[in-house]
Amino acid sequence: MAPCIDLLLLDVDGVLLDHHRTLRVRHLADALGRSTAQVQHALFESGLERQYDSGALRTGDYLQRLGEGLQTAVSEAQWIRARLASSRVRDDVLSRVVALPAALPLGVLTNNGPLMEDVLHTLLPALRARLEGRVLCSGALGARKPDPAVFLQAMAILQATPARTLFVDDLFTHVRGARQAGLQADTVRDGRSLGRVLKRYGLG
Repeated sequence: MAPCIDLLLLDVDGVLLDHHRTLRVRHLADALGRSTAQVQHALFESGLERQYDSGALRTGDYLQRLGEGLQTAVSEAQWIRARLASSRVRDDVLSRVVALPAALPLGVLTNNGPLMEDVLHTLLPALRARLEGRVLCSGALGARKPDPAVFLQAMAILQATPARTLFVDDLFTHVRGARQAGLQADTVRDGRSLGRVLKRYGLG
C-alpha cells in the first residue's frame, strides 16, 4: 500500500518548465549588446552560474561578477527577462498539478539561484498562491540536489515529514538523493508520467 502523501514537492526545469539555455544566452546577448560566445563564457563556462545555484554568491554579487565578465551592467530585470524568454511552461504537467485538491500542500525544490522565484511566480500564476513562500532554490539553501541534506533542509523549512512527501524530478540521480533522505520520490518527464505517479500514490 502506498504511503499517505501530505506534500507534493516538484522540480522545475524538466518537470514544470522546459528551459532552453541557448535562447537564454541569445536573449541576454541581444539585450546587453554582447556576443552569444561572450555570454556563454561569462555565465556558464566560467562556473559563475553554478556558484550562484550553489549558494556561493548572493544575487547582487552574482550580477556584479556577470557584468564584470561582460564589461557592462546586468540588472535583475534583464536576467529575469532572459530566463522568461527561454522558459516554456509544460501545460500537460501544470494542468495535472492545478487539478490536485487545494488541501494538498505543494512545494518546489530547484537547482537555481534565488532569482528563479520571481520567474516562477510570473510563469505559473495559477500556482502562485499555493507556492507562496514554498519555492526553495538551491542558491538560497546553500546546497544542490542530489545532496540528501538539501532535501532534509527543505523538509524542515516546509515542516514536512520525509516519508509522507512525494518528490518528482526528471533526473533519476535527484530522485535517488531524495530517497536517501527518506522521501517518496519518482521520475517524471511529462504530464502522462506525472499522472501515473500521482495515481500510484493515491493522488490522481
